[in-house]
Amino acid sequence: MENVKKVFFIGINGIGMSGLAKIAKSMGLEVEGSDIARKNITKELEDLGIKVYIEQKKENIKDIDMIVYSSAIKEDNPEYIEAKKRDIKMIKRGEFLAKLFNEKIGVAIAGTHGKTTTTSLMSSISMSKSPTIMVGGILPEINSNAKIGNSDIFIAEADESDNSFLYLKPKYSIITNIEEDHLENHGSFENIENSFKNFIEQTEDEVILCIDCENAKNLSKYSNKIKTYSIVDKEADIYATNIIKTEEFTTFDLFVENKYIANFKIKIPGLHNVSNAIGAIYLALKFGVEIEEIKQKLESFTNARRRFDILYSNGITIVDDYAHHPTEIKATLKAAKERRKDKIVAVFQPHRFSRLKFLLDKFIGVFDLADEVIILPIYSAGEKNIYGVDEKVLAEKIKHSKINIMKSEEEILNKINENKISTTYLFMGAGDISQIAHNLSKKISQNYGV
Repeated sequence: MENVKKVFFIGINGIGMSGLAKIAKSMGLEVEGSDIARKNITKELEDLGIKVYIEQKKENIKDIDMIVYSSAIKEDNPEYIEAKKRDIKMIKRGEFLAKLFNEKIGVAIAGTHGKTTTTSLMSSISMSKSPTIMVGGILPEINSNAKIGNSDIFIAEADESDNSFLYLKPKYSIITNIEEDHLENHGSFENIENSFKNFIEQTEDEVILCIDCENAKNLSKYSNKIKTYSIVDKEADIYATNIIKTEEFTTFDLFVENKYIANFKIKIPGLHNVSNAIGAIYLALKFGVEIEEIKQKLESFTNARRRFDILYSNGITIVDDYAHHPTEIKATLKAAKERRKDKIVAVFQPHRFSRLKFLLDKFIGVFDLADEVIILPIYSAGEKNIYGVDEKVLAEKIKHSKINIMKSEEEILNKINENKISTTYLFMGAGDISQIAHNLSKKISQNYGV
């Protein structure tokens, strides 16, 4: 990166920002950053020699060549103001990623749901090709969300939430699905659809598109670069059939353009993860990864953290999952039900007042597979409640026969301690519910043992 020696990341603890900071450091750049609170990832950054300020103030901005800032950073941020005053080059997170990504053989994974899992799968099964990796979660295989590779392949999760994926110029892309989300940024579904059309146009070679999503299927004839994939439609270019679920694995036969490839076995539960796997397998084969190697990787793949992440299991099972959109919640509950015949208790923390307002009606029926539902207060992510919604409004909309609103970890722990039968607690949400799940797992482990 010409004339850039020192980069400062405003909002460095974010999953996307921290990954970029790691890559920048491994490129030999001097890296600093700031955030409003420490997270688990802070120590990891510091261990790499990255200075992290846990307070955002103008004094942090000194001798900086470039500022990278996340979409969460507003123009009244003191570091943002100071950088503007000093006329320091400033770019958004997505632009910085594109500067690195667009020089490589880029594989971009986009979609409303499933992109972190698909990116993780693609990265894992292609590891022998030494790709550079940027994923929106911690991939256990590398114990990180980023890795510099030795090849020209760059596999990256592409974020549609703020249209930052439109900075990318991929050679290959995967689109898992297209739904209404982040309407506070997009305004309408039509705008979301147009963004995905632009993303398709910017992909140089092939777009691997899931036609099991009706909205995505509507774009399948949009470009001759599109190859379709499906777990139900044998007319697709890539499809899985003979899908068999057991408690430990799901097996399936993969066909590409009606040619049988192999029978694969995947460890992570849920039919949606078979779907996530097949587009990744297709591209890995294209890069020359051997079928047997792909099989071995799939059988041992445990997914990125916070994707059906089992924290504790001994009669009581605690699962930490990032699901926060109604479609994701429904898929996670279905996967839990298929995995084991436990009683299922969904513990859900709504994310942002704006998101709840826009998606409120879509929560109807979403928790039907849960035996009980616990709703936590809304995680505001810094928003003010100008939308007239809260957890009580959500509980009324869900209309589950056994639903409770709980305000504290202690209340949930008391509920768990009352259990007399085998029960899976699914902690779902994009806020700080993961920390709650981890805290409770530790307490339960101390009480009952692992």
